[in-house]
Amino acid sequence: MKLARTTTYNFGWVVLVALVDIAFLLVFFLLLSSNFILQQGISISMPFSRFTLGPQTTHQIISVSGGAVPAIYFQDQRVTMEQLGPLLDAAKRKEQSIIIKADRSTSYETVTEVANAALEHGITSVGLAASPPR
Repeated sequence: MKLARTTTYNFGWVVLVALVDIAFLLVFFLLLSSNFILQQGISISMPFSRFTLGPQTTHQIISVSGGAVPAIYFQDQRVTMEQLGPLLDAAKRKEQSIIIKADRSTSYETVTEVANAALEHGITSVGLAASPPR
């Protein structure tokens, strides 16, 4: 005697689950393989230059905001020129280079003061950051 099933099974959803799984894996792969560069510091609008530095391995970033009273940030903390000296000495002991990220509206004098302070404290590699042209 042959028994008949009372319920029928539809296995089409197994194929759908596999396709959704592959789609999610593809999306995650594309998101994780894209270039994410997170730079510390404050948000500033840098000038454009065709000549920019590549990624640096041992560096500290000094951000200088523009405006009537420029603000200097070192390791995400606002500092004065007097407070910057001991921090630069610590960076020199770690043999780190200094990259100055200055806003477009920052005076040239302020940028020069920060660069001179780094050079006076024995930092041998001081660079100015710029954005690549659009």
